[in-house]
Amino acid sequence: MMVLISYDVNTTDDSGKTRLRKVAKECQNHAQRVQNSVFEADLDYSAFLKMKDRLIKLIDPQKDSLRFYYLGNNWKNKVEHIGAKETYDPEGVIIV
Repeated sequence: MMVLISYDVNTTDDSGKTRLRKVAKECQNHAQRVQNSVFEADLDYSAFLKMKDRLIKLIDPQKDSLRFYYLGNNWKNKVEHIGAKETYDPEGVIIV
């Protein structure tokens, strides 16, 4: 299942900067960054729920926000990329 994750973390204080780094790292562990605060995650539902739970625990809901866009399994017809930054195929080969 493809999910688009975006976040906005208030960084006016040091605790916000720490939260921002932790949210970004959690996303990087499970998803592909496509813009500064936007990630695409191609995960099974169970793995997604675990990641979502960890992200919710990292933010301050009074100051920060998370958004999840559920694109499902037929996501390729729902995503169009134009412009800078090469796109990637999350179902393709990963070279480490």
